[in-house]
Amino acid sequence: MDLHKALKSLFENRMPSDEDLLRIIDMDDPQLELELAAKADQIRQANYGKKVYLRGLIEVSNVCQNDCYYCGIRASNSNVSRYSLKPEQIMECCEVGYNLGLRTFVLQGGENFLYSDEILVKLIMEIKAKYQDAAITLSLGQRSRESYAKLKRAGADRYLLREECASKELYSKLHPSSMSFDDRLRCIRDLKELGFQTGMGFMVCPPYQTTKDLVEDIKLMLEIKPEMIGIGPFVPHHETPFGKEKAGSVDKTVRLISILRLLFPKALIPATTSLVTLSKAGRYKGLKAGANVIMPNLSPVQLRSKYELYDGKVSTGIEAAEIIDNIIREVEEAGYVVSLERGDAL
Repeated sequence: MDLHKALKSLFENRMPSDEDLLRIIDMDDPQLELELAAKADQIRQANYGKKVYLRGLIEVSNVCQNDCYYCGIRASNSNVSRYSLKPEQIMECCEVGYNLGLRTFVLQGGENFLYSDEILVKLIMEIKAKYQDAAITLSLGQRSRESYAKLKRAGADRYLLREECASKELYSKLHPSSMSFDDRLRCIRDLKELGFQTGMGFMVCPPYQTTKDLVEDIKLMLEIKPEMIGIGPFVPHHETPFGKEKAGSVDKTVRLISILRLLFPKALIPATTSLVTLSKAGRYKGLKAGANVIMPNLSPVQLRSKYELYDGKVSTGIEAAEIIDNIIREVEEAGYVVSLERGDAL
């Protein structure tokens, strides 16, 4: 079947057949890939203009109780120098970001219960009281519905929880049996029902993944309808069981960003750090393919290298102000404009 016909559904904001979507994801046609990216960029600009939203990322802790086979801060990695920021340190990071103009703070960390509901509720309320025009995004893993409800009532606006894959079989190959695929999906559904702007996402090309798995990932997202979608290529970490596996494909990731933009015209989609890790042009390609979010790092400079989810992670030892200046220059060179506003989903 002609790939042009397969793309027609996507260009009309319709889900193609599974067979057609498989062929689009795997296509090797530079001209059609350019057309796909251009259409995605057109749809993104129709909804968000040329704005690229910046989110201040604060990596609050690299302590994690999980043992995901692909992650550098997995519980069994004894070579990680562990840290957890105190609430006052997190507030200092927020102050740096706010003074630089950022109006979204993303608190991301390994899954642990060092940050109890009580600590987080107090912290969220403190951030909201001091920075009333800022949004708070949390990315702190699986918690109970009751916990999520407390965080929402305290003032948290968004929550990122990547499902990593939609296949229970694949999930079991990427995670130990102690980690429940069903509970992860329960968490995502709870977040949606509680009114969070909810972020989902998956890796591209981890070990054992097939293109059929990617089709199922997209179908799951169409069912749940997240406001934010974060995907990135698999990048191995030497201290994990997958340390010697091949890295994922930047080009396939970029195609998937375009596909997701066309199916989710109003979604907030980041050009992720893993894209930049594997390709100097990764962020540029992501933006041109429909991405419209970048997350500069506000974490304390001396701790950034300790939050190493994968080898080669961009954890530059430069201050946040310089990082943002570099991003602004890169975004403008790509033909877009940086927006420091909250940038809620439409």
